[in-house]
Amino acid sequence: MRHLPTLLLIICLMLPACSAQVQTGLETDTSQEATASIPAPGTATAVIDWFPATATWTSSPNIEPSATPMLLPGLEQQIFSDDFSQVDEWSRAKTTSDGGNSIILNRNRITLAANIMPVTLTSLQKSLVINDFYAEITVSINRCFGPDAYGMLFRAGNETYSYRFLLNCSGKTRVERAQDGKTMPLQDWLPSGDVPPGAPGQVKMGVWAAGTEMRFFLNGRYQFSVIDPLFKSGNLGVFIKASSPDGMNISFSDLTVNSVTYASPTPTAIPSKTPTPTRTPRPTP
Repeated sequence: MRHLPTLLLIICLMLPACSAQVQTGLETDTSQEATASIPAPGTATAVIDWFPATATWTSSPNIEPSATPMLLPGLEQQIFSDDFSQVDEWSRAKTTSDGGNSIILNRNRITLAANIMPVTLTSLQKSLVINDFYAEITVSINRCFGPDAYGMLFRAGNETYSYRFLLNCSGKTRVERAQDGKTMPLQDWLPSGDVPPGAPGQVKMGVWAAGTEMRFFLNGRYQFSVIDPLFKSGNLGVFIKASSPDGMNISFSDLTVNSVTYASPTPTAIPSKTPTPTRTPRPTP
């Protein structure tokens, strides 16, 4: 027990030293962490761009719309209409049928019926002779098969001397010139979604004619144009040509005609070929 005071003294002396060592170690570690967190002078650091630049908006160029072509130029007021109430206004027309091939005008329409084939039936409007015009007529297809055809006649001198705007029962259209029993296609058969493919069906046919140019419409939609200088004026008419054994029955109604004042553009003259210059020889001294 005599050494107890000495032992206690040693313990008391050791405790402050341990505490100082612990505090010194903590301060050293803290200083090292602080030193590590501070970048050394001259060291590059990453810079965050919080508002990056965006591409500059460029407006699209303005495109001027092209002008819609005039499909019915020079169209003027209505000059004629026919409600098909006067039988004497149409050639070969009757009011009743005898059961054979017939041209019947009643109930405000003219009906061409083919029951004995083959046959061609034509009827002309007697009181109207025109040159430049736009004419429309409504066509009702009651019985129609295959290649059998029907349509409008215009600038007609008689039943065999005219232009013909034709449709057939297979959904095609054609324009031809009839002269002295012969026909010449100005536009051969073309398929059209506006032509009823057989019966029953209905279509509005339109013809615009000015000078030598003719344009053709179905249900108000342009189909094609042709140029022909032969017939300059004449009557309007209706037409069917049937050869199918089941016959044909087509009705026409609501004929209207407007005047047209228009001159087709004159083609420019063909430029002459410029001669190639030749070299003039020098005179011999």
